[in-house]
Amino acid sequence: MVKQAMAQRLYDASRFPAEFKGGVVAIGNFDGVHRGHQAVLAQATLAAEADGVSACVLTFEPHPRTVFRPDEPVFRITPAAMKAAILGHLGFDAVVEHPFDRVFSSQSAHDFVTGILSGKLGVRHVVTGYDFHFGKGREGNPEYLTQAGERHGFDVTLVDAFRDENADVVSSSRIRRALALGEVGEAAGLLGYRYAVSAEVLHGKKLGRTLGYPTANMALPSETGLLPGIYAVRFRRADGKFYDGVASFGRRPTVDGDDAALLLETYLFDFSGDLYGETCSVCFVSWLRGEEKFDSLEPLVAQMKLDEAEARAALGAITPLSSLDAAMTFGVVA
Repeated sequence: MVKQAMAQRLYDASRFPAEFKGGVVAIGNFDGVHRGHQAVLAQATLAAEADGVSACVLTFEPHPRTVFRPDEPVFRITPAAMKAAILGHLGFDAVVEHPFDRVFSSQSAHDFVTGILSGKLGVRHVVTGYDFHFGKGREGNPEYLTQAGERHGFDVTLVDAFRDENADVVSSSRIRRALALGEVGEAAGLLGYRYAVSAEVLHGKKLGRTLGYPTANMALPSETGLLPGIYAVRFRRADGKFYDGVASFGRRPTVDGDDAALLLETYLFDFSGDLYGETCSVCFVSWLRGEEKFDSLEPLVAQMKLDEAEARAALGAITPLSSLDAAMTFGVVA
C-alpha cells in the first residue's frame, strides 16, 4: 500500500489524537526505513487493515546515540521529516516522535508500557523487531513486552531480522558504510528505494551560472556521511515536479580550496527558473567520479560537460526499484 500524504507528525504522546487510539503501533528508531524496517512496518499496516484501525509509528527524537554520545554525531539516513514522508507513503496515519533524553532513558520498562503504550497511545497491537529493548538498563525485552501485552490487553508481534539475497542482515550501519564509499546503488538495494536528501535551496556565488551550469545549492548537515563526488540524480521541487540532473557533493576545491564547507550543488537538466528558498529533494542514482581539483576553470567546464553526458545516459536507463521508489524518485503513486 502506498499513500502520497506525509504521516501526521506528533511530538508528544500526550497529544495522541483520540481517533488513533486503539490502533496498531510499530515501535523502533527506523533510521533509513530500509527493507528490514519495512518488513516490520508491513506487519503493522496489515494488522491495522485487517482490524479496521489506525496504523501509527512510535519513534524517538533525537537519535538515542546523539544523547549518549553527543561528541559523535549520527549520520541520519532519514531525518525526522523525511522519515514521516516515507511512513506516509507506506500507509501510516501518524508518527509519534517521542522526545528522547536521559530522563526518558531512565524510565522503567513498566512505566513505558503503562504510561505510554497503554496509557497515552491506548494500543491494541504492538509490532516491533525481535531484538527491541526498552526501559532503564534495557530491562524491557521482547519476552517482557509480550507478557506485558497479556496483562494490559494488547497483542504483540515480533518480526525476525530481514536478510538480503545473500542472507546478510539488512541494517542502517550497512547502508551508512555503502554511502560512505559512494555506493549509492548498493544502498538503494538495501533501502528498497534510492537514498535522498532534502534541504532549502540557498543563494551561492552564482559561479555556475557564468560557466553555463547554474546549480541549486544545498547545505547538508556536517555529519552527512555520503562520499564527496559527482552523482547522477533526480531532483524534486517543492511543487512535486521532477528533473534529471548531475550533482556535486563536496568542498569545491577548484574554486574554494580544500577547507571549504560541504555543499551539494545540483545542475538540473532542461530547467530554467528560480529555486531559491524552496525545500527540495535530491535522489542519488549513481556515482560518476570522485571530486577533483582542476588547475583552472576551463578543464573544469570540459569535465562538467562529460559528467552531464554520463549522467543523462545513466538516468535514461533507470526504472523504479519498488512502489516506494516510484513515489520518491519518480512521483508515481500507486
